[in-house]
Amino acid sequence: MRLSATDVYAFQALGYLGLQHGLPVAAEPPAGQVVGQPARWISSDEISEATGIHRPYLVRILAALTAKGVVKSKKGIGGGYALARKPQLISLCEVVRAIDGPVAPLSCISLNWHEECVEQERCHARNTIYTRMRDAMLAVLQEFSVQDLVVDARQGVSYGHCLGHLLKPNA
Repeated sequence: MRLSATDVYAFQALGYLGLQHGLPVAAEPPAGQVVGQPARWISSDEISEATGIHRPYLVRILAALTAKGVVKSKKGIGGGYALARKPQLISLCEVVRAIDGPVAPLSCISLNWHEECVEQERCHARNTIYTRMRDAMLAVLQEFSVQDLVVDARQGVSYGHCLGHLLKPNA
């Protein structure tokens, strides 16, 4: 697995949304606010300005995250984006899957996008190495959540520098 620019931008945006999620909320929702809705919807313009992610690219990322239930959105005046759940309840595995699809390095060992292989029963590499790679990646991504990204957002850490460190194919 290799992180993409889209993953890095998604992490940055989710850290910001998670930071907003943690703001104090009144015990009683303000008049007109439906219980269970965020205290404040964050506009894509605000997220873009705060994170430095170009708005058109950000909107595509947020659409992918919304489609997979990581983020929720509200259209119209007063609308925007918010985390679908508390930051600590959204694993980075869920985020990476929403952006990139399978975490597994090969479809023959994928848990969610499995494709049969004629050699899968007798393939030693598949049954040992590749399976352990998948399990290790899943374990690490499940161990961390959007709450871990909030730590950086709170400190003003920008993941923009990570973009210069992305590994390229055949590097």
